[in-house]
Amino acid sequence: MNPTEIMKQLSGMQTRMAELQEELAAQEINGESGGGLVRVVVNGKFEAKRVIIDPSLAGEDLTVIGDLVASAFNAAAHQVQSQQMEQLGGAMKLGDLPDFLSR
Repeated sequence: MNPTEIMKQLSGMQTRMAELQEELAAQEINGESGGGLVRVVVNGKFEAKRVIIDPSLAGEDLTVIGDLVASAFNAAAHQVQSQQMEQLGGAMKLGDLPDFLSR
């Protein structure tokens, strides 16, 4: 493969990576804790969009509620990371580029 072909392939891969990052940023991912009593919705940039707390927790200690919110956020963040690794990992495959570039 000549250098021009390699550069074209790398450029296409960069473009696809940018597109995937935009798609991931637009996604909304749910995380929950307490058996679904607390849900947090985040986007692909790890920004919290919504926090939903079941009304049955209204009388609970605020520390408990805070812990549940943090746990739900962490669950959502792990899902975002997993999706990013899966989607971006597929885009990072270098296909038929020479061995020295795929190491």
